Amino acid sequence: MVDRRRAAQAIEEFLRALGHDLEGDLADTGKRVADAWADDLLRGEAIDAAVVLRERAMEAGPFDRGLVVARDLAVTTMCPHHLLPAHGTGIIAYLPGARIAGIGTLARVLDALARRLTLQERIGGHLVKLLVSELGAHGALCKLALTHTCLVTRGERKTGALIETVAVAGVFAEPCSERDLALTAAFSGGRA
Repeated sequence: MVDRRRAAQAIEEFLRALGHDLEGDLADTGKRVADAWADDLLRGEAIDAAVVLRERAMEAGPFDRGLVVARDLAVTTMCPHHLLPAHGTGIIAYLPGARIAGIGTLARVLDALARRLTLQERIGGHLVKLLVSELGAHGALCKLALTHTCLVTRGERKTGALIETVAVAGVFAEPCSERDLALTAAFSGGRA
């Protein structure tokens, strides 16, 4: 349960501790920041991604057996180490089994897993596990390419750095022709 009043007070105290008066531009900043975090930046914490996938999936038909690739899905997450955003794109590829998911459902599940205080590596790992466990996908892959503002705006200041992670599950976890096809699709960067 989110305590917005307490969160707003904590933000106000944080700003005061940094030497700021809460007047002018900073008036009501505590409330705005608490609302932004609760309503948007961490909204995935209130969503059970497995339930979203399970409830929105449908039975696969005889022609629903080919590789599915959804690319250039916008992703934003929050670094748990510095409380700064990372943003970029994701690619989801899966080889359907008993059930399939609509592209909008895949995007919702990705958002539910990303809009949390979490590491980039965990987002993809959770997503591919869900595709295999909830859809019965034979194989699943998630590639994320994110720019971490904690790496760009502070510390190392590596402007333009892009962190890529790839998570695989099912038959994609072992060398096989299906895995090669999914990896080619994930790394080709082109459009069909």
